[in-house]
Amino acid sequence: MGKPTGFLEFVRQSNPMRPEEERVKDWDEVYILRDEQTCREQGARCMDCGVPFCHRGEMMQGGASGCPINNLIPEWNDLVYRNRWKEALDRLHHTNNFPEFTGRVCPAPCEAGCVLSINEPAVTIHDNERTIIDKGFENGWVVPEPPEVRTGKKVAVVGSGPAGLACAAQLNKAGHNVTVYERADRIGGLLMYGIPNMKLDKEVVQRRVDILAAEGIVFKTGVEVGKDVKADELTKQFDAVVLTTGATKPRDLPVEGRDLNGVYFAMEFLHANTKSLLDSKLEDGNYISAKGKKVIVIGGGDTGTDCVGTSLRHGCEKVTQLEIMPKPEADRNRVSNPWPQWPANLKTDYGQKEAIKLQGSDPRNFSVMTTKFEGDADGNLVAIHTVEVEWVDRKPVPVEGTEKRTEADLVLLAMGFLGPEDPVAEQLGVERDGRSNYKAEHEIYKTNVDGIFAAGDSRRGQSLVVWAINEGRGAAREVDLYLMGDTVLP
Repeated sequence: MGKPTGFLEFVRQSNPMRPEEERVKDWDEVYILRDEQTCREQGARCMDCGVPFCHRGEMMQGGASGCPINNLIPEWNDLVYRNRWKEALDRLHHTNNFPEFTGRVCPAPCEAGCVLSINEPAVTIHDNERTIIDKGFENGWVVPEPPEVRTGKKVAVVGSGPAGLACAAQLNKAGHNVTVYERADRIGGLLMYGIPNMKLDKEVVQRRVDILAAEGIVFKTGVEVGKDVKADELTKQFDAVVLTTGATKPRDLPVEGRDLNGVYFAMEFLHANTKSLLDSKLEDGNYISAKGKKVIVIGGGDTGTDCVGTSLRHGCEKVTQLEIMPKPEADRNRVSNPWPQWPANLKTDYGQKEAIKLQGSDPRNFSVMTTKFEGDADGNLVAIHTVEVEWVDRKPVPVEGTEKRTEADLVLLAMGFLGPEDPVAEQLGVERDGRSNYKAEHEIYKTNVDGIFAAGDSRRGQSLVVWAINEGRGAAREVDLYLMGDTVLP
């Protein structure tokens, strides 16, 4: 695929980031697109490798390798190189309902499986994907495509994150009447309120939601199933129900001082910021401000990075990020972590790069455990107490003499999520697995209750947007089969 000698002629060139000192002054997306000629050259780097691991998504040693939605990557890389953009878009949409989302926020496990990455930098699959879909919207190629025939079957989808939207899109394509319930005031789930604007502009999300609505999907916002509408009422009104509520129960840190003013879950911080930004450009003050504060983010994943980037845009005095895990190696260990496993080396994301530029050093501190939050007489946070740890038999052991007190005005807990909240499962009688997720087998998605299916993070546990799309599409296929006796969905 691509140009036979392209990988020998062209070096990897990713989409560039806007300068740190410029982008922290606004909420615009941090990445900008390459010029068309560069994009075609990057498509040319895709090899005729015989067995393309890039589009076979699977879990290896705890990480994803290859594309979980089986994108036809070599095909559209070849079409990009040949300047056949609309055909590339058609191939991309064949497996991915929302390439404008994955092309922005996916960590690209496809590139981990790229054969070229055995001994050279991988093909820029992620950036090529975004370029294709953005060009599709620019040229008016992405338009509503409502089904020609309706089946008369009604399906409720609870939750409008990537799994819910993918499921709804596929079921609607099959001709079913789909209603999506969302408790927030806007559709999109974590795409809308969990991922900040600088990674995924909300106009991009709304643009796709508008297309889905034009195709016939009914969206109901501000309706919390289990509270505003009893969950069991849905089973009476619909022929099938799909639970895609996400893993929204955050992992807490139950140490002394947890209830002090100034200690928040990361999603409280990020959700309120995005809502205020969309409602009033932050003028209403209905958000947790980091302006002028000493901020400490506890947690080293994507959510922690987003807290760092958001705090810097607020104008914090300083932001520090604590991670209990050891610092990864700078370079991939090709013995213990060989291709095509996900490379477990140290990665520096946009938020850390901004902090390095503005503060002069990496904000991350590894192998650090928080032991206490300290407050003043009025119950306000003033400092946190930490200790360094060593990992022994997979357990963190405090290192004597490394105790430390650090002043702090705002602490954000970004330590991951434990599973879906309880009311829906309790009202429906849906069984939970050992991790509290809805119990349903991958690729089958049926719960123990007839006609009720589960997909996405609420079934799988906290994961990637691309896995959520995989599960949403798969659940739609199984629902279609349940309703019709056979299925036309992939």
